Amino acid sequence: MIRKIGVVGAGPMGSGIAHVCSLAEFEVHLIDIDADAIRWALDTIDHNMGRQVQKGRVTTEEKSAAQARISTGSGVEELSDCDLVVEAATEDEDVKRSIFKALVPHLKENAIVASNTSSISITRLAATTDRPERFIGMHFMNPVPVMKLIEIIRGIATNEETYKLMRDLAITLGKTPAVSEDFPAFIVNRILLPMVNEAVYTLYEGVGSVTAIDTAMRLGANHPMGPLELADFIGLDTCLNVMNVLYDGLADSKYRPCPLLVKYVEAGWVGRKVGRGFYDYSGDEPTPTR
Repeated sequence: MIRKIGVVGAGPMGSGIAHVCSLAEFEVHLIDIDADAIRWALDTIDHNMGRQVQKGRVTTEEKSAAQARISTGSGVEELSDCDLVVEAATEDEDVKRSIFKALVPHLKENAIVASNTSSISITRLAATTDRPERFIGMHFMNPVPVMKLIEIIRGIATNEETYKLMRDLAITLGKTPAVSEDFPAFIVNRILLPMVNEAVYTLYEGVGSVTAIDTAMRLGANHPMGPLELADFIGLDTCLNVMNVLYDGLADSKYRPCPLLVKYVEAGWVGRKVGRGFYDYSGDEPTPTR
């Protein structure tokens, strides 16, 4: 039985996971070593729940009760009474491994650990812990309160009970679970990120401008946003990390990250979160940077 959920990482994914879990009446403890990230997360949750109230999807009372169910902190030792801990840190395997090594000594014996990784091997991450049978991938989509899908990824050691509990949890959260085998980037990013990478190649090779590429895919393929706009939304550093996981894991040249994507990340132009990527977000309207 899952009653209390810990969330490690108070960025856009962690705050979104805390948001949906608290609305589903779970107690949530959200931790981050950065106090500013915690403040940002709580403000974001308040703002996004407020929008749900305005749209009639949540009552004011439900919003207040959900926010009261969220506690915050900075250390993994604070998660000792959680039934489930969801790691939602940056998409970097070394960072995730260090979190799990620090986390598991503090957990109760039957606690489940889930990673929100969008690309990294669940089997490999589970091997860093003392409970590979109770370790699973739960890849929420961004923005979490809006997107209906959760990819569920079983590692080679994940047991049936853990899988069923996480599948049922996804449904309780109002999401639709899709089960993926534990291969690099799973389902969504295995398909989506090579498309984004190809859009960057299309820009790199001068086939079209930023505006032309995004307009073509919005109007020609009926995508809600163009691939370069989407890359900025995801974060170009995350896009590059996923492409590297695909390239390293599958050894196929079709997954080679575009050199232009690498250059943008090296420049620190990683998208909306820093105000500059394929678009500059400093003005009233985003403007292409290339």
